[in-house]
Amino acid sequence: MSLLTIRGLCKTYGNGTRALDHVNLDVPPGMFGLLGPNGAGKSSLMRTIATLQRPDAGTIEFDSVDVLQDPQAIRRTLGYLPQEFGVYPRVGAESLLNHLAILKGMTNKGERRDCVHSLLHQTNLWEVRKKAVAGFSGGMRQRFGVAQALLGSPRLLIVDEPTAGLDPAERQRFLDLICEVGEQVAVIFSTHLVDDVRELCPRMAIMNGGRVLLTGEPEACIHKLQGQVWGLSCDRGQLESLRAEHQVISTKRRAGWMRVHVIAPQAPDGFEEVIPNLEDVYFSTLASHPAKDQVPVTAS
Repeated sequence: MSLLTIRGLCKTYGNGTRALDHVNLDVPPGMFGLLGPNGAGKSSLMRTIATLQRPDAGTIEFDSVDVLQDPQAIRRTLGYLPQEFGVYPRVGAESLLNHLAILKGMTNKGERRDCVHSLLHQTNLWEVRKKAVAGFSGGMRQRFGVAQALLGSPRLLIVDEPTAGLDPAERQRFLDLICEVGEQVAVIFSTHLVDDVRELCPRMAIMNGGRVLLTGEPEACIHKLQGQVWGLSCDRGQLESLRAEHQVISTKRRAGWMRVHVIAPQAPDGFEEVIPNLEDVYFSTLASHPAKDQVPVTAS
């Protein structure tokens, strides 16, 4: 069941950059991963869904309501955590969250207090509720971002590159929180980190060049690559010739050697079969659909 339906969405900025190029997407309840490199169009799509900018063409329906005709319909039930957000200096987490709750229309003081306290506990910020948010660590600040996004009990939560810059411990705490939230609402989780999607999302899409290249369930997408991914450890000096002869999808340095993955219907000479993972799906999708020849495909 699709909660959010996007069809033919296009957006070109004044400088000529085509950020969205006929995007089609169906987002069901639960965690939905939006995966793509920097500049793929993910943030442009998030801003358009959040009604922060209008598209040049296309439609967005949220729970059968036309969002472009009635943007308030989604604003009333949307939580949004952008890549970066500013905060007031010297204002504590509880006071700032209370202020944002008022701006969201929570006028009943008792209900607002209960909501703020509940969110501070849920995001594990209760003990630092009097501390200025401007002085929070990256992970604490992102958890505060989730708290403000959850004000008003939204049915759709958008989080844009939320784990960028977090250390491993903070990243894991944040992912645990988002996963818990995703049990109750639809969450669009935009990231360029494959691990985030692999750990959290039962459905996903891969974007690049403003277009959706692939949608489906991560495990189904991985299964379709069985018997097509091959690996070889080599010297760095061999990379150029390997790229000329094969469709190289990824290279990694490992213990002084380069580990090369290629995609082919049969094993190339010297290569061994690799059990594919989501990284292979991601890199093979980008390699197979360069910007000038992007064709959406589906795995489910």
